[in-house]
Order: sequence, then structure tokens, then C-alpha cells
Amino acid sequence: MLKHNASSAIVAVSDIDRARAFYSDVLGLDLVEGDETVMVFATGPTHLVVYTSDEAGTNRANAVVWDAGGDIEGIVAELAARGVRFERYELEGAEYRDGIHHAGEMKMAWFKDPDGNILHINQMPAG
Repeated sequence: MLKHNASSAIVAVSDIDRARAFYSDVLGLDLVEGDETVMVFATGPTHLVVYTSDEAGTNRANAVVWDAGGDIEGIVAELAARGVRFERYELEGAEYRDGIHHAGEMKMAWFKDPDGNILHINQMPAG
């Protein structure tokens, strides 16, 4: 029923101005539309919807995942230079270095937005 319909990730935040600065200035996303309660950012062929909510930051699982497109090291380095702090998780079979979890050819990085929403960058093995 929905397999041909577009979808968007959606993230709840407590402060729309702080979120605008983080998602625009730190992550480099282009704001497509927005007001004082909801913003829509372009991210590849999809959109990220950011909205104000009293429940902001209560999700303890991945809220958004981006495909690194083969350049996770460059993306992580640029985000780190912009002040992003990366999470370190103990994952069986994974080694952590320079903000990135390496599990064989798979590479993953996690960080949080100002409300604590967990954001994820993923690089799958080529092939």
C-alpha cells in the first residue's frame, strides 16, 4: 500500500532556533521550509522534518540514519571540526577509532543533536 510513497525522517526538538542552528550550520542541511514550530530540511532525495515537542529527546534509539556514500571518514572529520562529539558503543566485533566503529568493511558513527536525539551515519561495504 505505501511502497510507492515517499517517506521522511522526523525528529522532535525542544528549541526550534537551537535545532535550526544545529541542523543548518553544524550538519550543513538546507532548510526547505519552516516556521516557529516545524522545519523541513533537504537531505539527499528525502527530507528531515524537525518539530517542537515536549517529548523531544526521549527516543533512545536511532532517530535518523544517513548513508555516508563511501566517505564516512571525511564526514566524521568535518563534523568533529564543527564540534560534534561522537558516541562510543561497545559492539561485539567492532573496533572504535576516530569517532567511527569499524566492523569488518562496515563503518558506523553515532552522535546526538542538542536534544539527545541519536543520529547515525552508516557506510556499507562496497559491492
